[in-house]
Amino acid sequence: MTAAGNALNVSHAAVSQQLRALESRLGVSLLCRAGRGTVMTPEGARLAQSARDGFNLMARELDALTGADAVRALQISTSPTFAALWLMPRLPRFSARAPHLDVMLNPTPALVSLEPGGIDVAIRYGDGNWPGHDVVPLIQSPLVVVAAPSLVGEGPVDGAQALLRHPWLEEYGTNESTDWLRRRGVMDRPGGMLQVPGNLLIDGARTGQGIAVTVRCFVEEDIASGRLRLLFSEDGSKGYFILTRPGVQRAPVREFLRWLACEKLRPET
Repeated sequence: MTAAGNALNVSHAAVSQQLRALESRLGVSLLCRAGRGTVMTPEGARLAQSARDGFNLMARELDALTGADAVRALQISTSPTFAALWLMPRLPRFSARAPHLDVMLNPTPALVSLEPGGIDVAIRYGDGNWPGHDVVPLIQSPLVVVAAPSLVGEGPVDGAQALLRHPWLEEYGTNESTDWLRRRGVMDRPGGMLQVPGNLLIDGARTGQGIAVTVRCFVEEDIASGRLRLLFSEDGSKGYFILTRPGVQRAPVREFLRWLACEKLRPET
């Protein structure tokens, strides 16, 4: 209520009063007020999403009418690892295909909001469950745990617990290694945890600085060559997905999505 009041330059009490008036008019509860907390009811969530979609559509139409959307750079958000290992090596092909388009790449572990005038496309790893977005699969590849043989040796690994004596690597801003261990019932801290930018994660694993949790497609050649040893692998149901706002996309976004579809079918070189 306070944040909404600040955004509208009114008191939080005025916001609360208007919401109660709306509930009275609709005859349904939009908010569940429990103690000092307030959460949306299912009806409130439906109305909020519909209002958000409506305002987003109006904002896009206004941008189109004024021409602001036509000159705005294409803004892409993805993880630093994906940006460094997959997207950046391929972007020259997109630039050659669409030399008239400006591109802004925002590498961050966080899932940013896709709002009009902001981020146009997000590429994220997961199971495809991102409600409120149009979601298209890009790459299917499981999470794996890898390490240099110089760090863990060549002998058998007797469960995740046995790896705690070694240092671990983790992409800065994420909990992938910690979460992987916890999913296997390992609550203790590893021998050492080094958080690094995503573009340094694989290099650190190759040089024996720690055990890394990453996506298999990024280390396939390292595993085949023996530079990295595959210690564990999850099922292959997860992967990278393309996220966009529902509705008609502006021309630069459509061009980028068509290019991604071509890259998806392009054989690895």
